[in-house]
Amino acid sequence: MSAGTPGLDPALRSWVDSANDPACDFPIQNLPFGRFRRDEGEELRIGVAIGDRVVDLEAAGLFPHQQMKQLLRTSPFERRALRHALVEGLQHGSPQRGTLERALLPLASVQMGLPCDIGDYTDFYVGIHHATAVGKQFRPDAPLLPNYKWVPIGYHGRASTINASGAAFRRPVGQVKPPDSDTPVLRASARLDFELELGIFIGRGNAQGEPIALDGAEDHVFGLALFNDWSARDLQAWEYQPLGPFLSKNFASTVSPWMVTLDALEPFRRPWQRAAGEPLPLPYLDGEANRARGAFDVHLEVWLQTAQMAAAGHAGERISRSSFADAAYWTVAQLVTHHTVNGCRLEGGDMFGSGTLSGPLPDQAGSLLELTAGGKAPLRLPNGETRTFLEDGDTVILRASCEREGARRIGFGECRGTVLPAPKM
Repeated sequence: MSAGTPGLDPALRSWVDSANDPACDFPIQNLPFGRFRRDEGEELRIGVAIGDRVVDLEAAGLFPHQQMKQLLRTSPFERRALRHALVEGLQHGSPQRGTLERALLPLASVQMGLPCDIGDYTDFYVGIHHATAVGKQFRPDAPLLPNYKWVPIGYHGRASTINASGAAFRRPVGQVKPPDSDTPVLRASARLDFELELGIFIGRGNAQGEPIALDGAEDHVFGLALFNDWSARDLQAWEYQPLGPFLSKNFASTVSPWMVTLDALEPFRRPWQRAAGEPLPLPYLDGEANRARGAFDVHLEVWLQTAQMAAAGHAGERISRSSFADAAYWTVAQLVTHHTVNGCRLEGGDMFGSGTLSGPLPDQAGSLLELTAGGKAPLRLPNGETRTFLEDGDTVILRASCEREGARRIGFGECRGTVLPAPKM
């Protein structure tokens, strides 16, 4: 871990008692940023999660603005100074307790919004196990296309339909080509799916025409969050050639409310390396620092709560688990560098989706498309229900955490979304 990053000592404790619970997602070593409101209609305010509380940064006198875009544009030095002030004020025995205590609100009493106003959204495809598993369903002998191991594949998504965690959305309607018909039909998607992803939030941007070099790429990343890129597989199968996803993806996505900073993730870095026989990236995507510490070991889980479970008071069942470091073929820094190598301008608040983060084993799949072999092998739930794809009333919950010996466990909170019936046509 970096000696210059404050608040990473696993022995550090807070006077906010709930933050000292080993199972807590938001100990003092985490301190993720998000936006909240106290009442409906109020402007969103910048907050930092600590235990089961949120610190109102403006009320605490730690950041005079309430516009997240101003915080995103700060330099790494300024953000680290803010983190230092938070650690100093929230640690056990701090003389600043009285001031900060007045700026604390129970998380249960506030409404969380999107972590920032999302400008542009690019969805990548870095999960090599997902790409391989899906590719095998269409091209058994050559699941990965020739460019996959050379280019971080991505497409431009729709930021206007990214929802805050907890929001429900309607099942999408679109064109579907039935296998026994010569013409498509307009109907509600019958193959609605989730995708387990991480969202990567850009902090400082770059000028158009000025690429971001790999060694400085992480200075432009504010933090990571959980991301569910809902997908209508039947719409996707008909529309995706030759230009890729369109209506099958842009109807809804869901992001968790907290951006976990790269400072908080410092203890959970891992070397990034390719397996023997894999091609090395082109020089602009390769570097010693990226190889030594470019991967982040984030443990990921998918939970499914059906309407029947919810009615019975059941919190849901875990149906998959995987790891960002094991799933991703490219690092966060490589995505930033490749996105700008052609001169593309990034701005604070832009978001990247990682792509589906499936592990190498069947039960580590990050989508129902994989878990059910394209709907051919239904997923059987402990209460007797089965799923090939999502049904109305289903709620999908994504969770993530980082753990290792010698470091304090941190979490991401949860990313939750519920499927509503399609609108009447």
